[in-house]
Amino acid sequence: MQKNKTVILSVTNDLVGDQRVHKLATTLLNNNFTVILVGRKLKNSLEINRKYNTVRFNLLFNKGFLFYANYNIRLFIFLLFTKFDILNANDLDSLLANYLAARIKGKKIVYDSHEFFTQVPELVNRPLVQNIWLKLEKWILPKLKYTYTVSPAIAKGYKSLYNIDIKLIRNLPFYTKINNTYVKKEKYIIYQGALNIGRGIENMIIAMKNINAKLMIIGGGDIEIELKQLVKNNNLEDKVIFKGKLAFNKLSEYTQKATIGISLEEPEGLNYKYALPNKIFDYINAEIPVVVSNLPEMAKIVKQYNVGEILKENTSNAIAKQINNLLNNTEVYNNYVINTKKAKQELCWETQERELLELYK
Repeated sequence: MQKNKTVILSVTNDLVGDQRVHKLATTLLNNNFTVILVGRKLKNSLEINRKYNTVRFNLLFNKGFLFYANYNIRLFIFLLFTKFDILNANDLDSLLANYLAARIKGKKIVYDSHEFFTQVPELVNRPLVQNIWLKLEKWILPKLKYTYTVSPAIAKGYKSLYNIDIKLIRNLPFYTKINNTYVKKEKYIIYQGALNIGRGIENMIIAMKNINAKLMIIGGGDIEIELKQLVKNNNLEDKVIFKGKLAFNKLSEYTQKATIGISLEEPEGLNYKYALPNKIFDYINAEIPVVVSNLPEMAKIVKQYNVGEILKENTSNAIAKQINNLLNNTEVYNNYVINTKKAKQELCWETQERELLELYK
């Protein structure tokens, strides 16, 4: 009998909320691969219990250059002393250790680009640091045979930069049947995902002054403290609720109970301009209408499937006006809900698995 191939997936987060690597690991496990998922553990990280193997490093540093160096050194040593057939590096910040280990041990490597890493707002405004990541990307990425990313525009961007063809594996959710026992007792708008700059969360918080609903923010990130202070400064504690990071099943429960899902990224760098966030598909999968920024890939999905609104302006007043109009127009709202039920049949992870498995097999 042929031995199962071992795939090691690595990512720099704590694994708790990363649905993309969970979906990839689950698909590989269900198709007779042995899977090891590697990340890191923080002081406030939730415990995880997965069907595949997980390893989380306790690191000395948790941000900046020292963090990335610490993580990649630990990962490189781990990979050198662990048997594997295939390595999967998730994003540029885990690529160096994977590339070196694969070269030394003569194994295959797959690169999964979750975003246009060198174009995130945190790097666009720091050209010296951005240039270091660009040099690393330019050195390694053109040498890789097996690569894929989440957005057509990001794939085109890499083609333009390095003349390479990257496959498209969109970050779609597993198809979920709606739990009709969840009762929507009150109207609330949901934001789920990282709390970082350029996500439009600040404008959404201010908009809540004029919206007759609550805002549920689920996730954590670099500007969480600043966002909570903004809520306090504007006396919005009774309208804006922070739930922190949640496990997948608990997050899904909140999403299904929501009235509207938002994704209000701002065009700060090409990464957000060309983004196609997984939360948009999560909202559609939960059968709730979406409100998104007028950015190319996001707007294309909303127009194609007619599942929500595209913002006319990314200002607090404009956001409040457009969301209020949607909340108050039952006919339009219900039509969007009907369309999400149709769209989710196509916009689910099950439609991506065949292409993914072709690459790994």
